Amino acid sequence: MIVQRLRLGVLTAVTAALLGGCMMGPDYERPDVAAPASYDIPVTSGESIANVEWFKLLKDPNLDRLIRVALEENKNLLTAVARVDEARARLGFVRADQFPQISGQASGAKANSVLIPGLRTENYVLSAGLSWEVDLWGKLRRSTESARAQLLSTVEARNQVLVTLIADVSSAYFLLLDLDDRVSIAERTLKTRQDATGIIQARYDEGIVPLLDVNQAQIEEADAAAQLAALIREREQTENLLSVLLGRNPGTVIRTGGLNKREAPEQIPAGLPSELLERRPDIRQAEQALAAQTALIGVAQAQRFPSLSLTGTFGLVSNELSNFVDSDNTAGAFGVDLVGPIFDAGKRRSQVEAERARTVQLQRQYEQAIIEAFAEVEDALIALETLQDELAARTAQVVAAQSASNLSRARYNGGVTSYLEVLESDRSRFRAELSESSIRRERLVALVNLYKALGGGWTPE
Repeated sequence: MIVQRLRLGVLTAVTAALLGGCMMGPDYERPDVAAPASYDIPVTSGESIANVEWFKLLKDPNLDRLIRVALEENKNLLTAVARVDEARARLGFVRADQFPQISGQASGAKANSVLIPGLRTENYVLSAGLSWEVDLWGKLRRSTESARAQLLSTVEARNQVLVTLIADVSSAYFLLLDLDDRVSIAERTLKTRQDATGIIQARYDEGIVPLLDVNQAQIEEADAAAQLAALIREREQTENLLSVLLGRNPGTVIRTGGLNKREAPEQIPAGLPSELLERRPDIRQAEQALAAQTALIGVAQAQRFPSLSLTGTFGLVSNELSNFVDSDNTAGAFGVDLVGPIFDAGKRRSQVEAERARTVQLQRQYEQAIIEAFAEVEDALIALETLQDELAARTAQVVAAQSASNLSRARYNGGVTSYLEVLESDRSRFRAELSESSIRRERLVALVNLYKALGGGWTPE
């Protein structure tokens, strides 16, 4: 009898499973996005630099070493990796609901009767239970689909952290080299002004120049000293920032050479705008979040319909332990539960509408992410183009300022001009040298920003 019931139960389960092919809710499809055919800024043809591995982009071994350390030890990246592990485990947790659940129970008890003295009762049970919610409307499959998309979204979030980390380490490293150069310029300028102050002071003591020249020289010397102190402070703080990005306590960051030994290539291929949809992690993350939310519409719709659950138990029950495994002690049961909403005042219907509204929100966020991606690439391209021209102009300005400073000082020493001309020429030279170093850094950072905007720094899986 029990075997017949179990056979009936299996037959019912198979039939229900075959009927469980229905899937509520829409299947995800990527929204149509009008991507431009080309960028507004003319770019070099060829494979996009986003496909170049980060350690081959600038060919700086010291920067490569720092990036490798950051990828291994940066705490934000390690946190993002842990989030991926959590999402993968959550997918397994959700997916398990699609399969039968089997549990076991074993118990034994002995008791003396309170009503009948000397009477002793025993009861022993060993049983296994099975429960299975048949996925008639695709609720469990849609839930798994959503969890899988959430996992992929989390993976892309990790990739975005990775890309951002590479860009941040590179930018901080270039700023540190820039500050090294500007500190050297400030130190050299301060030394020059200290020497000039000493000479002018000696001339004043001999009555050759007025006190005004001495005061003006002292003003410029103090200004150079103040700017040097500010630059040293900024350099130390940048070193600490870079240490934090590396996942380490603040400390000295080893580097060699100055910024003027690093040059960004003049011709930089950016690829096609349509490649951004497949390359940028933030766009891929937004799309997977949209896919996950789309699946939740089906979950909400399925909850408006009855759910079918199959349950069954089989085991041994006996009052004596000695004959516990006898066939007469077997017991079993099979049940079918059909539960569905009758009246909920529109609660489940409203839940479906809410999921649809959330899906629309994530679709708009996906579209906005694409628009912002195109804008970031355009900004980086125009920055690279204009900064190259600006750097050339600043370099020419430095050459002219150095010549003017030397000539003015010679004219002053020859008594041809006043010290005001020397001061103005010296200021112009100082500003030009600092500006040239900053622009050189900005162009390298613009290259890094373009690399990031194109989605470089990671390998698509």
